[in-house]
Amino acid sequence: MSKFKKKKGSQTPEISTASLPDIVFMLLFFFMVATVMRDNDLLLQNALPKADQVTKLEKKDRVMFIYAGKPHERYQSRFGSGDKIQLNDRLSEVSDIRNFVLAERASRNPELEKVLTTALKVDKDTKMGIIGDVKQELRKIEQYKVNYTTQKGSVLE
Repeated sequence: MSKFKKKKGSQTPEISTASLPDIVFMLLFFFMVATVMRDNDLLLQNALPKADQVTKLEKKDRVMFIYAGKPHERYQSRFGSGDKIQLNDRLSEVSDIRNFVLAERASRNPELEKVLTTALKVDKDTKMGIIGDVKQELRKIEQYKVNYTTQKGSVLE
């Protein structure tokens, strides 16, 4: 019976913290994998058209994006329902493209300036008039490398 008696003066054992760094790193890796980093907050509807002959742009550091389409429903009261363009995180006018491209060129490596590509992410329901205006503005500042971003799929769908 003596082995079931409590010892006087003993304290509860301390909790081991040896596995705590493992748990912290496991949580860190989970959030690193599960988090999506976005460059821009998209203010426009952007259902891309489909194409069957698509090539992927390999080097994203040589690409600047211009979005075109109608504003999302939550922004239509503020910006209207017509076709707009988005440069970085704000809706802009066609005349702002010049400053946008020059700023993008200045922020990139000087060797990449000649290979800098403008990717147009245009909603499939956008009128071609605004795209023509964007292309004219790009020609004025000698930005000739233009790419149309599409989804892979059948054109007839």
